[in-house]
Amino acid sequence: MNNVWQVQDAKARFSELLETSLNKGPQIVTKRGVETAVLVPIQQWRQLEQMNRPSLKELLLAPEARTENLTPPRKRQPQRRPPNFE
Repeated sequence: MNNVWQVQDAKARFSELLETSLNKGPQIVTKRGVETAVLVPIQQWRQLEQMNRPSLKELLLAPEARTENLTPPRKRQPQRRPPNFE
């Protein structure tokens, strides 16, 4: 069987869909002929997540500011008058 499943077949034969995904890779589920979802093995999903997560080095070297929203703006304090020692 190819890697495309209609939603009603995927629902009716979910165990087979899961096994096929584990043995042959990602399986596409269609709804009314439109590709709607993909079932992938968990190891492959975690690899994809890890690839999209920036490293600490990338975060630190990023050109955009990272602390704008972390520190509140300073309030303007009224100036004190200097003491008069006369």
